[in-house]
Amino acid sequence: MCDASAAVPIDQRTFIVADDEDNVLRAYDVERPGPPLWSVDVSSGIGVSGKPGKPGKPVKAPPEADIEAATRLGELAFWMTSHGRNSKAKLKPERLKLFATSVPTPGAPQLSVVGEPYGGLLDDLLSHPSLEPFHLSEAAELAPKAPGGFNLEGMAERLDGGVWMGFRNPIPGGKALVISLLNPEQVVRGQKAALGEPRLLELGGWGVRALSQHAGRYLILAGPFASVPGARLYTWDGVGEPRLVAADALSGLSPEGFFSPVGSADVLVLSDDGSVPIDGRECKSLTDAAQKRFRARWIRP
Repeated sequence: MCDASAAVPIDQRTFIVADDEDNVLRAYDVERPGPPLWSVDVSSGIGVSGKPGKPGKPVKAPPEADIEAATRLGELAFWMTSHGRNSKAKLKPERLKLFATSVPTPGAPQLSVVGEPYGGLLDDLLSHPSLEPFHLSEAAELAPKAPGGFNLEGMAERLDGGVWMGFRNPIPGGKALVISLLNPEQVVRGQKAALGEPRLLELGGWGVRALSQHAGRYLILAGPFASVPGARLYTWDGVGEPRLVAADALSGLSPEGFFSPVGSADVLVLSDDGSVPIDGRECKSLTDAAQKRFRARWIRP
């Protein structure tokens, strides 16, 4: 795979990672770079199916759900799609998913979708009174990487329950928008989302590319809303303003995810390398999966 977009830990050395170009979750061992340990396609489990092809032709592959964020809550992993339109600003139901999976043991790929995928999060956000000042209804009509578009890309377990969700776009008033989802476990059991109060964070005019809880605080990967280079790492206590750290540690990467082992002082930053050239072609356009790869870098916040 090329486009590492979100990850959750299995244990101290293995993690599951999503690729925003397909609906496959893959497990990797940080001490053994190379092919994934195993992979599971969750398309059917989240209600995304391929369309029949022409007579005599195979069924077309399921459309990408655009999985952009993930976090672990106990024995469950939660995964969130961008909830934005596609690059042509067309509404795609498969991109409106919040779902949970089991977390298997390192050597046993018995990963499965738990509960029911939730498709009402966008409506919940658009109707939330505290979000009215940010004009999300207008944002949700635009392409995710257009100025003022709608694009969710971060999710992390909150220290006091539930999860934080972070917007890559829009960036109202030049500040990053985050909001809490208080009942993720109940949402995949059929309940409506309970949302907290939004927060605006100073990330130097950039939005949220990824979130993680680490060592009693939060890590925030910040980046531009469009597909242009640039990334910064911040730490946040959940109360005050984020603090910029490791200013040069992300140089050369297009970071979109974390592997944050419990008890480790270091975190592994995962890079979305879909546009990185390999033998003259973009990684994500390669037809030979064995040629695809993504980078990761250990840093100490």
